[in-house]
Amino acid sequence: MPHHPASHGDADGGHAGMAPDSMERRTFLKIMAASMALASGACSGPPGETIVPYVQMPENMVLGQPLFYATAFVRRGYASGVLVESNMGRPTKVEGNPHHPSSLGASDVFAQASILQLWDPDRSQAVYNKTVLATWQAFETALQARRPALDKNRGAGLRILTGTITSPTLAAQLTALLKRYPEARWHAWDPLHDDGALPAARLAFGQPAHTVFDFSRAARVLCLDADVFGDWPGAVRHARDFTHARKSETRNFFNRMIALESTPTITGAYADSRLALPPAEIERFAWRLAGRLGIPGETAGTAPAADLGKWEEDLAKELNAHRGAGLIAAGASLSPQTRALVHLMNAHLGNAGTTALQIAPVEALAVSHAESIAQLVADMRAGRVDSLFILDANPVYNAPADLDFADALSKVPFSVHLGLYRDETGRRTTWHLPQTHLYEQWSDARAHDGTATILQPVIAPLYAGRSAHELLALLGIDTERNGRALVRRTWQQQSSGDFNNFWEASLRSGLVENSAGVPLKLRPAQAIQPPALRNEGLAPLFAADPSAGDGEFANNAWLQELPRPLSKLTWDNAALLSPATARKLGVDTGDVVRLSLKDRPAIALHAPVWVLPGHADDAVTLPLGYGRTAAGRVGNRVGFDAYRLRTLAAMQGRGVLQLEKTRTRHAFATTQNHARMEGRDLVRMATLEEYRRHPRFATELKRQRVPEESLYPQVVPYEDYKWGMAIDLNTCIGCNACTIACQAENNIPVVGKEEVIRGREMHWIRVDRYYLGKAERPRTVFQPVPCMHCEKAPCEEVCPVGATVHDSEGLNVQVYNRCVGTRFCSNNCPYKVRRFNFLQYSNTDVDSLKALQNPEVTVRRRGVMEKCSYCLQRVARARMEAEKLGRRIQDGEVVTACQAVCPTEAITFGDLNDSDSKVNRVKTSPLDYALLAELNTRPRTTYAARVINADTELE
Repeated sequence: MPHHPASHGDADGGHAGMAPDSMERRTFLKIMAASMALASGACSGPPGETIVPYVQMPENMVLGQPLFYATAFVRRGYASGVLVESNMGRPTKVEGNPHHPSSLGASDVFAQASILQLWDPDRSQAVYNKTVLATWQAFETALQARRPALDKNRGAGLRILTGTITSPTLAAQLTALLKRYPEARWHAWDPLHDDGALPAARLAFGQPAHTVFDFSRAARVLCLDADVFGDWPGAVRHARDFTHARKSETRNFFNRMIALESTPTITGAYADSRLALPPAEIERFAWRLAGRLGIPGETAGTAPAADLGKWEEDLAKELNAHRGAGLIAAGASLSPQTRALVHLMNAHLGNAGTTALQIAPVEALAVSHAESIAQLVADMRAGRVDSLFILDANPVYNAPADLDFADALSKVPFSVHLGLYRDETGRRTTWHLPQTHLYEQWSDARAHDGTATILQPVIAPLYAGRSAHELLALLGIDTERNGRALVRRTWQQQSSGDFNNFWEASLRSGLVENSAGVPLKLRPAQAIQPPALRNEGLAPLFAADPSAGDGEFANNAWLQELPRPLSKLTWDNAALLSPATARKLGVDTGDVVRLSLKDRPAIALHAPVWVLPGHADDAVTLPLGYGRTAAGRVGNRVGFDAYRLRTLAAMQGRGVLQLEKTRTRHAFATTQNHARMEGRDLVRMATLEEYRRHPRFATELKRQRVPEESLYPQVVPYEDYKWGMAIDLNTCIGCNACTIACQAENNIPVVGKEEVIRGREMHWIRVDRYYLGKAERPRTVFQPVPCMHCEKAPCEEVCPVGATVHDSEGLNVQVYNRCVGTRFCSNNCPYKVRRFNFLQYSNTDVDSLKALQNPEVTVRRRGVMEKCSYCLQRVARARMEAEKLGRRIQDGEVVTACQAVCPTEAITFGDLNDSDSKVNRVKTSPLDYALLAELNTRPRTTYAARVINADTELE
């Protein structure tokens, strides 16, 4: 079961070697006794429980057929449209909503893993009054006792703390609450909130605004420490729009991306040209570039080095040559002044209104979160807060370190925490209340472009949870307490015409039609004053972990075991350093160092080092989201807590790190120990100029082509269906969404850190990462590797029991109940894509996790080999539906899990016997090649070679 790491204290997974009086042994004896009774008896009595059949079948339910409900996955306030698959009332899988502007049918790793979060047995399941179990009724009684004081002093002393809110209903409720209690205050805290965006807009346009990018119209993109494909609202849409012009079948490749960044990201890895610089140097670069573009004002720094001067000159030329079709994006690490300057550059270049649009702020409370929580803590310490409601936030864990939120919280007599987990904050408040999951509640939220989605529950609350809407209704003495009615009331006030039709259409489509933000016509400022930029030693860079985020997914085992895109680490975070900085400091990967801030040397943490090629010099990246103490059984005591060094000054780029090497070493669990291709052309690549001269460069050499001769028997001509896959390396961004979607679809278990160290991870599709060139400035390439489904499969020739065979449609299938675990097939697989259950990894003990499993896929046992099946269950479902209609499966009716989730549509699947199928069209590209073609395995999965549109002047 994909939640709890295997316990390695018992090498037999808790079955063999049981103690004589152990619970496992007694359970085993009970089962054996029951088995003998069944064998000897002709019949048995009725079950002890009452079984009630359907009197009326639930609407639209067909036994064995999944239903899909349109709703939204909300992370850090912003909605991404999803379709949640429900099997007999059990949500089991998440897919992107093709109609939603933020997802377009795709999703990311967090949306995929949210289904495991729903079924997490460590979720909060009860109300707590301090450390004592309580009830909702007891909480309501306690709240009622405080109400006369609230009414008397008009809410003075009442504070509400939320995360980022885009929900129209929640915003309306908070507005009504503040109207009822005008002396109360609403504060916001999200540790990864982009506090510089709104001040930058005010400097540039004189008013707050939210920027929406259109990468589909951008021929030249410059990213200034902006991970637009990774940790940004709308990242899935950004990646889809930009890579669309890079598809191998279009053979266009007209657009170009240049990235300057401090910490390596998937955006920088995908960029055609990339430069690693500390944030202060990136800012100086931006100001000098603005001067070269003709924007008046100071240049904020010294003259550039010769190589940077060349970059600035060439970029200015490129951006000027693509006026109206260029785009400059600035990340949160840059100062508001520099980001305002970027707005001016986009306006100067004619990009404003085309590729960079300004709309009204999407967030309901447009404030600096750092300033907001600092003011709240000041009020708490001054005794001005007597009632504090914390809604779905964890400030005890992630608030700025110098605020000491936990100490301030102890001074508040009545504090309430509503959360999905009884986390670090929930254990410190007077009351902790369990919150409903996104897929258990009615709500609404806005996307990165302002589009609203009405969230509908897919399942009734598993535990005694309530939503933030229901809690606020209770606090505000709302006559309506039902979540659905509260959301309906909000939209009744905003809609015109037949409301029932509007409501039904919004729920079915997963979005409110015509609710996106309207572009504003804003006049940019004439000039911006540059910030004061300093270089003071080792700079701390705090970043969201690619899997744990800011810590909200720390208890998600799928994400903990998901390899980070660039480091390939699992079950850990690390202090990331460049090779040059590591040499200068005398440290290497695995060394544990003591880190402290120069202005707070007494507060320190110990962290293991990971030397990451492509990292900026004189900076250390500290991934957030680890070192949890109240995350749950999976996330507790994993990694180090970087928030301990994240002060208000450090958040604003003013911190200086001190690093001391200790004598301790740390063992990492990584899924890829080799980062170079060592002369093998696994990922084939060429520049655009080379491609135009030699379109078939990927198969020019004889060793790159499939040999004509073979020792294997002739391939059987598959007359019916012949399934195949094509993976386009021109659009793959290495985000790992395919890996976790496959895990969710195919009931793939997690194995835990120790087993990963032993090389026993179970993912059916991995994303290999390779470096080309020097470690200081490498080019990073990604390659997803599922089972190749070889027509001449080496695995089949060595299996002594015929457990791996070809089926009638040419798929290489695994017959689980034939497998005896010799592992000969894995030894003979040149692609190393077969996975063996060395232990009983699947958790069959936790009831809530049993409900998570896909009923169409077998849960494997110990001693069985498994691998990618091309989502055979989806092929079978499509075949049955087609046979009902008396026709063949049509192109596009079978979509594999990895194909469905991919943000950039890098994976294509279909019938190779259908000459008009998309997979056949893709495979006709001159870029198509087979991995390790010289081995003559004839893989059904092939790749499109990568074409880089790099500026030769910058290489």
